[in-house]
Amino acid sequence: MKTAYELAMERLNQAAPATKLTSAQKKQLAELDSTYAAKIAGREIALKDEIAKVAMTGDSEKVEALQQQWVKERKSLQAGLEEKKEQIRHPAK
Repeated sequence: MKTAYELAMERLNQAAPATKLTSAQKKQLAELDSTYAAKIAGREIALKDEIAKVAMTGDSEKVEALQQQWVKERKSLQAGLEEKKEQIRHPAK
């Protein structure tokens, strides 16, 4: 008797079969992850330093605006990463 998890995985594989990645695709995906991790970390450090400087002045509105800016930038970078990964996974699309 199959578990609910096994049944769900079978349905998922029928709806959207898993694709096999070549070693070149895996390498490209790893390079993208590395590149974007560095971009995200660098931008986070820069904005956190800026937030800390502004926080020392007591301007809470500007601190909040910078925090929101960081959230938007991080989401944008992550969305760009996922888009590029999909292009590698499914080059025909």
